[in-house]
Amino acid sequence: MKKWLSIIAGLFFMFSTLMPGQALATPKTINEKLGVPIVVYGANLSDTEKEMVREVLRVDEEQEVDEIIVSGQDLVKYISNSNPNARMYSSAKITREEEGKGLTVSIVTPENITEVTSEMYANAMLTAGLEDATVEVAAPKPVTGHSALVGIYKAYEVKTGETLDIERTDVANEELYVATELADNANISDEQVAQLLTEIKKQIAEIDPQTREEVEKIVTDQLSKLQIELSDADRQMLIDLMDRIRQLDIDFSKWADQLSNISSKIEEKFGNLLHDEGFWEKVKNFFSKLIETISSWFSSSEEQEAN
Repeated sequence: MKKWLSIIAGLFFMFSTLMPGQALATPKTINEKLGVPIVVYGANLSDTEKEMVREVLRVDEEQEVDEIIVSGQDLVKYISNSNPNARMYSSAKITREEEGKGLTVSIVTPENITEVTSEMYANAMLTAGLEDATVEVAAPKPVTGHSALVGIYKAYEVKTGETLDIERTDVANEELYVATELADNANISDEQVAQLLTEIKKQIAEIDPQTREEVEKIVTDQLSKLQIELSDADRQMLIDLMDRIRQLDIDFSKWADQLSNISSKIEEKFGNLLHDEGFWEKVKNFFSKLIETISSWFSSSEEQEAN
């Protein structure tokens, strides 16, 4: 009799400890104001790969989601001179957030997203006009990660009904190109390049220059402040970029807030690693590879396996 009482007591204890955990595993509440999360799958995922992506993005934990596919045709829409037959694998889950929440990007399969960091995604999204969202990126095999960004663009348009400004995406690509050129030509570190571009953009957001001459003064002042010397050609290239940024249809006050938000998250995440050469070498490699992607990589269908 005592033996059975012990078994019953043990079972009672087991269920009493399990029940609270089960109670916590309630389905996520549907946000009726901002809508359900949207999941974007690369068009070339096999059924098995798609299921793996669903699992790592925890799609089943959501009560409802919208699901769409991103293909080479979408690539052509958002990136000029790209290949409509590009193979797309990297995927993402995007959840809209309340205004002012900022961008939070995480890569849930870091071993499979080989070139793009979460901070790079966040900066590219901000430049393209995307704000206030939680984004999770995944891929079932090693890929560069570029198709996920195209998918995020598409998801934004589908979810909001708004159309992204192609001029802003062009400027974002130019900014990556300028950063790479300065790092290669000006004998300055990648960290200095990032600091220079950020400080100039913050000044543009604060001052709101109305002329090219005002932009040139901002660039000159920041070069002097940071003790960076550029060739005439590189200096002109930087001014051209910042003058294009000045003319974008951007709420610069909000842009500055979002940039500060991203900067804070980078500092929290990396701390002293921001001064590590390996980290900035990865940023530099991303800039170089992305420009190669836009200019020539998508032109070869055999090399589309990375996307």
